[in-house]
Amino acid sequence: MSMNLATESPSSYDNLESMPLVELLESINQEDQKVALAVQQVIPQLDKLVEKLVVNFNAGGRLFYIGAGTSGRLGVLDASEIPPTFGASPDLIVGLIAGGDKAIRSAVEGAEDDVNQAWIDLSKYNLNQNDTVIGIAASGKTPYVLGGLKEARKQGILTASISCNSNAPISAYAIQPIEVEVGAEFVTGSTRMKSGTAQKMILNMISTSLMIRLGKVKGNKMVHMQLSNSKLVDRGVRMLISEIPSLSYEKAAELLEIHGSVNDAITAYSLG
Repeated sequence: MSMNLATESPSSYDNLESMPLVELLESINQEDQKVALAVQQVIPQLDKLVEKLVVNFNAGGRLFYIGAGTSGRLGVLDASEIPPTFGASPDLIVGLIAGGDKAIRSAVEGAEDDVNQAWIDLSKYNLNQNDTVIGIAASGKTPYVLGGLKEARKQGILTASISCNSNAPISAYAIQPIEVEVGAEFVTGSTRMKSGTAQKMILNMISTSLMIRLGKVKGNKMVHMQLSNSKLVDRGVRMLISEIPSLSYEKAAELLEIHGSVNDAITAYSLG
C-alpha cells in the first residue's frame, strides 16, 4: 500500500547542483532551523513517555531502541553515550540496529525488510514487563521496527515510536507514539538530514531527562561520568572543587582517583 509521506515529498529547493556553495549551506541551515520547532510540538508526548520510563526504571526496567539505517545508528549512538556520560550500566539502555553492529558502518542489504528479526534480536535480552521498547523510523513503516514493536506490545511491554510522518503505521503499535513532522528534506527523501536531526534531539531529550530523574546529575553537573581520559579527569577535579571549594586541585584529584566519580568523592568527603 502506497502512502503519501511528508519525508518523501519533493524538496522546496531545486537545481541544487548549480546552486552557489554559500546558498547551499544557508538553505540547509534554514531547513534545520525548522527542526527544533517541530520537536517542540511533541513535548507533551515526550513528557508522558519519560514519566512512564522513570517508573519502569525504578522497578528495574531497561530501555531498548530498535531501528534501521540512520534511525538505528542514532539509537545505538544514544545508548552508547549513556555509560560514559552518566556512569550508568551499559545494560540499561541498549541500541539495536537491523543487520547487527556491522550495519553501523555500512548498509546491510535487505536487513530492514525482515519483519521478524527485531523480536529475535530483542529476545536475546529476556525482556520483562518493566522494560520499554522504542521503535525509531523516519518513514514510520520500516518492517524491522514494525515487527519488533508489534510483538513487544503483544507481550505486554511498554512500547513507543519516533517517526517523522503523521499517521505512521508504527504508531499503531506504540502505547506512546511520537510523530515529529519536519516536512520535506533539503535533498528529497534524504532522511539523514532533518528527520535524523529531529530523532537525535528527541533521543537526547528522552535519555537525558530520564538520567536526571534517576539521580545521575547533581545541580547541572555530570557527577557520575566516567573519568576515561585526562580531559574528563580535569573536568571532574574542577567539578569537585566547585562543590567543595576548600579542596586544593591536588587533593580533589586524589579523592577522585580513590573514589572513581565526583559523586562518590563528594559522599566520601562529607562522611569525613
